Amino acid sequence: MIDKLALRYLTFDTPVGWMVVAESSDGIALVSFLGQNRPSEDDAVSAVVKQYPNAEPIPGYGSEPLEEARDCILKSLANRVSPPRVPLDLRKGTRFDRNVWSVIESIAFGESMSYGQVAAKIDRAGASRAVGRACGRNPVPIFIPCHRVIAGTGKLGGFSAGLGIKKALLELEKPA
Repeated sequence: MIDKLALRYLTFDTPVGWMVVAESSDGIALVSFLGQNRPSEDDAVSAVVKQYPNAEPIPGYGSEPLEEARDCILKSLANRVSPPRVPLDLRKGTRFDRNVWSVIESIAFGESMSYGQVAAKIDRAGASRAVGRACGRNPVPIFIPCHRVIAGTGKLGGFSAGLGIKKALLELEKPA
């Protein structure tokens, strides 16, 4: 029998819609966009289980790490700054994914980088599509700001939460 991964979760409203964050004992394991309408508990649990099928989702209201993550996200979006680093649980990523995510973490607030530029930074020139797939597997957008990775043509490319959210996040990061 496979042990269930205990993940505490918290939902909250942001300027770009409702989110759920989840934490394991190793750190924040999930940031997921839930849409514009207040989600039900089932919606939040479904988002957690979608990313972590072996999870045991547990409401995490009152959890200091979850509340800190929520506050970091809200302050980041309201004050137009990158959130501070928080402990992250990146168990879902391959070595390639984590290399991509490390480069993405270094993209400054308000800046962007193309999929090809990210690939070149990890010495994998020509791996733009693989970089895009790694962005799509990023379990903690905002903390690893994959919305800052765009196509070489200047088009948005893709985003796990949809292009509307990606565009909204990039708009929030434009100078006032």
